[in-house]
Amino acid sequence: MSAPSASAPLPAEPATSQPLLRRVPVGVWAALAWAAGMVSVLLVLVPLPGESPQDFHPGLSLPPGNLTTLLVAAGFSLGGSALLRRRPLTAMALLLTGAVCSAMVHNSSAIQVPNLLACDVALWFVAATRPVLRTRIATAMAVCVVIGYCAARLAKGWAIGTPDELSALLTVAVAVLLGRSARQSRERQAEQAVHATEHAVVNERLRIARELHDMVAHTLGIVALQSGAARRVIATQPERAREALGAVEDASRETLAGLRRMLVVLRAVDGSASGSGAAPLHPAPGLDDLPGLAAATTAAGVRVALELDMTGERPPLAPEVELAAYRIVQESLTNVVRHAGARSCRVSVGRGEGSLLVEVADPGGARPGARGEGATPGYGLLGMRERVDLLGGEFHAGPHGTGFRVTARLPLAEVGA
Repeated sequence: MSAPSASAPLPAEPATSQPLLRRVPVGVWAALAWAAGMVSVLLVLVPLPGESPQDFHPGLSLPPGNLTTLLVAAGFSLGGSALLRRRPLTAMALLLTGAVCSAMVHNSSAIQVPNLLACDVALWFVAATRPVLRTRIATAMAVCVVIGYCAARLAKGWAIGTPDELSALLTVAVAVLLGRSARQSRERQAEQAVHATEHAVVNERLRIARELHDMVAHTLGIVALQSGAARRVIATQPERAREALGAVEDASRETLAGLRRMLVVLRAVDGSASGSGAAPLHPAPGLDDLPGLAAATTAAGVRVALELDMTGERPPLAPEVELAAYRIVQESLTNVVRHAGARSCRVSVGRGEGSLLVEVADPGGARPGARGEGATPGYGLLGMRERVDLLGGEFHAGPHGTGFRVTARLPLAEVGA
């Protein structure tokens, strides 16, 4: 998905997420701007309290002709305000006509800033929400009208107000720049939202991939060993074959239950699983499940020496820390079963200063060098490293003597905070 193009209008934001001032239609703002500018113009025609007779020019009154011009200006300006959202260029033409009539009400020497306020609002709206071509057309219309008004007065031999004209052109430029800035800001926010969504999707896919890999790979390793043992002794030692097949069944059922729990979570809507009769979710595995994991691996033919050094006062560990420690041990045992060829391994889990230390080491065995320096790391090691990195810990995996060792340090204080 790409950011909105510069040639198409940006989608409107939901009304409930917009500030109060932005909930008012832009046409209303244009009408209010014209009214405010007209009030400013009419104040010139009315003697104000405290104004001396020398400062007030009686000739600047509001005769019937000027009153008609004022009504015409109001009609064009309010009509343009009503059409601004649907037909912005037509509305711009009407608003500019209204600005000319407003300047004619008091025989202004130029289209002044108060006469052009509604047009500035329209220019901002066009620059903020419409393609660049329409913005350029609207800007050219405004510039031509402002300059054309003074050119017409010059053609008649009348005086023009160059400072007022320059001020009006300056407000046109400011309105366009503010509109373009608003558009770019919205495009940037939309692009950031797209990137945030893509990043969240990628992270979720990686998390699901890690869980599936760690869960299924361990079980399949045990199933392969136990089924192979059962095949070899089924004729001579049926009892041992039956035990091996029972271990295969238990491991398969446990993995199926885990996959079902994961699917229930993935299909959940608003926190509740879709469908009826869904089984309740069990807690994620943690340190208390390590003895069972060690026993299952030992039954598969690799003896596991488990050392749990959790002496001292043990505060509650964050679920993500316990799950990460369990998955690291599980994947390491899977690698020992599938790749090391070792008959035993050692698992050590203990607490250090503000950290949970996990170590799995095997002495190597029948296939030395299978995981040597030049070996390409698989998804298991990558998944373990990602788990540790997400928690801000440290991870090391590599040859250790004739065997292989995996060590991980998972911070506790930071995660708890």
